[in-house]
Amino acid sequence: MTLPLIPPMLATPGSLPPPAADARWAYETKQDGQRAVVYLPGDGTLVLRARSGQEITGAYPELGPLATALGARPAVLDGEVLALDEEGRASFQLLQSRMGLAGSPGRAARRAAAVPVRLVLFDVMHLDGRSLVRVPYSGRREALLGLALDGPAWSTPAAIVGHGREALRATREHGLEGLVCKRLDSVYEPGVRSRNWIKIRNMRSEDVLVGGWLPGRGRLTGLPGAVLVGQRAAGRLRYVGGVGTGWSETERAELAALLRAAATDVCPFDPAPALPEARWVVPRLVGEVRYSTRTREGMLRQPSWLRLRPDLAPEESAADLPDDPV
Repeated sequence: MTLPLIPPMLATPGSLPPPAADARWAYETKQDGQRAVVYLPGDGTLVLRARSGQEITGAYPELGPLATALGARPAVLDGEVLALDEEGRASFQLLQSRMGLAGSPGRAARRAAAVPVRLVLFDVMHLDGRSLVRVPYSGRREALLGLALDGPAWSTPAAIVGHGREALRATREHGLEGLVCKRLDSVYEPGVRSRNWIKIRNMRSEDVLVGGWLPGRGRLTGLPGAVLVGQRAAGRLRYVGGVGTGWSETERAELAALLRAAATDVCPFDPAPALPEARWVVPRLVGEVRYSTRTREGMLRQPSWLRLRPDLAPEESAADLPDDPV
């Protein structure tokens, strides 16, 4: 049958529901992967579409057997494609080597052998010829669990009703990306970033040394568009990323004055990052940044600026990076 195209519902950043409302919410682990809407027409074929609507089926050949998992029952499912690290945690860094290969089946198959993926399913929007988008989350979840979709490369993780604080604490203790809170009575809102789904990202914070900056553009001309930060490793200052968010206009202007006063022609990072437009500074400014996780190379993912740390001298900021900073 012809299935309707359904753009995925999106969560809004926020915090845990108040304790009095806790029992009216379900809690799911927030996964660090690629969102995928799964179309199963019931004829032995499978189509995966990214959040943008682009077809990505060919990038993940190991998910092909899912095409027959429901037999002749047509369905549209919502989920996330993950690549897992050695500890079984989702790693977007690993997944990046699998993305963008939908049109290269040979390369996709070779990468699948080296970096297999897993599809986690958390919603069903259409089943047996009937739209479920107006069915409350609790009813959709019951229908999804009834499909018993657990296979060699796909699964349906549990959701917890109530106990939000405990669920969030567990994601932090296990080093997971965060939590998604979903109202039990909420309908599925295709393509909408809704307050009925709330995402909470577990963020870390660390001290860094500012070693340079990138000029801003447009209204930020003459101001830093991003600062380039590093941390010590084996006696050298190693570049760990650029931070371009987190300042007010006043704070950005104040930081620009400090950067101009510390200007140097010598790159303080070893090795030097390949950033032709970079302006280097003597690494004496200490800052605190928030970030979600690190890449395998030790780079900060999704960093944002928290504050300057004038209370810290450069030599006492940011302990040495571990050999394996992931």
